[in-house]
Amino acid sequence: MAVGFPAAGGGQGAPVTAPQDRPRHDHRRLLLSGLLLGLGAAGAVDEVVFHQLLHWHHFYDRSSGTAGLVSDGLLHAATWSATVAGLALLADVRRRAAFAPARWWGAVLVGAGAFQTWDGVVHHKLLGLHQVRYGVDLTGYDLAWTGAGLLVLLAGVVLLRRDRTTA
Repeated sequence: MAVGFPAAGGGQGAPVTAPQDRPRHDHRRLLLSGLLLGLGAAGAVDEVVFHQLLHWHHFYDRSSGTAGLVSDGLLHAATWSATVAGLALLADVRRRAAFAPARWWGAVLVGAGAFQTWDGVVHHKLLGLHQVRYGVDLTGYDLAWTGAGLLVLLAGVVLLRRDRTTA
């Protein structure tokens, strides 16, 4: 990727991409913005609703309640950081006039669905860090949790593919 610097008075001296590299560079930034925002938003909703409001589980439930609260705080910091990074990238993409709404929303859905699916499969089942809920038959909860993540992920992929064919 060719990199140059803006002309005097054209910016803060930050590198900018050469014109021939801009579309690919902007496309990647747009997708990364959506992915990060989707991951961050899904994680934040999970943390607020299931950890704080319903008290169904913590991010890490295989230790003390204090460890669970600390793990929730770390998850919250990570999801908030992803959300802020996604919004910063979105602002940059919009400033460059490279915002493509369908592509961005597709990436947001892929990010959110990936978080939910990863949580359901890896955290709940493979690593056993926590379950959706305790003291109940998990089958319905697991199917709903992971199924919802897969549906959101699939919707994002469909939106991205549709946007690619119409672009």
